[in-house]
Amino acid sequence: MPRDLPGKPSGRRRGPVGSSAGRVRARPWSTSKALETAREARERERLERGIRLRSIYLAIMAVVLAVAALDVLLGSVGLIKETRPRPLTGAERAEYIAEDVARRWRAWPIGMVFPEELPYAGLGQARLYARRVGVAPEAACDAATDPQVAAVLRRHGCRTLLRATYVDQSATFAVTVGVAVMESEEARASATAELRADGRAGVRPVAFPGTVADRFGADQRQRTGWVATGPYIVFSAVGYADGRTRADVAQEEPVHSEMEPFAETIAGRVARALGEPPEVPRCTKGNEC
Repeated sequence: MPRDLPGKPSGRRRGPVGSSAGRVRARPWSTSKALETAREARERERLERGIRLRSIYLAIMAVVLAVAALDVLLGSVGLIKETRPRPLTGAERAEYIAEDVARRWRAWPIGMVFPEELPYAGLGQARLYARRVGVAPEAACDAATDPQVAAVLRRHGCRTLLRATYVDQSATFAVTVGVAVMESEEARASATAELRADGRAGVRPVAFPGTVADRFGADQRQRTGWVATGPYIVFSAVGYADGRTRADVAQEEPVHSEMEPFAETIAGRVARALGEPPEVPRCTKGNEC
């Protein structure tokens, strides 16, 4: 077996005992430090992005709040101007009058629509008074008028019809006054444009048992008529209170000269009260601007 001779180098290289020659060891601290640095960079980037987004959000909210505050301020200024008393315009005055007139038929007590007594002029311009003998229940326009008149009222929006019967001071004549309530003044104008002058058609008379007008009905009508105001058509039907029918009066016999003026006066007074313009305040809040 060959042996190494002293002083001669051997064919095998021996390293010193405990030596790490021939092996490269990685330094573990260098890799972990790189990872830590990368993580910190990512966190810093996220933080910066969050700060930028928050700044943008705050800027947007500031703009929104500024616009909202400006809107509230302008609204408050406008409200103050609107609620501050000011003179009514011509259109506002007209609207005030129209609304007041239109609600009177239901807002007024029946004694204001149909007063218990109404003055009229008799022979020689004597001041006489008609007396109300009764007020009929509110009725549908179709039921309280003749068919040809009812058709016109229905076509133009008649809401309801109020009726009352009066007798003259001598109890010779009876007249039923009927107030047709239309939807508007325009509807009333359209309806009256179609109503024909017919002394036999109009409002149906109302008789009241136990009164001097207990025999006053459709057959007793001698004359009919109407007058308009606001959204109202005020009809009248007049005849003799003693029950005489139209057929009982010969065609050649003139109807009593006071009958028709009496009916026109009573219907006219009812219409005038309903349509009379109210006192209009000067300003939006009373008479002081």
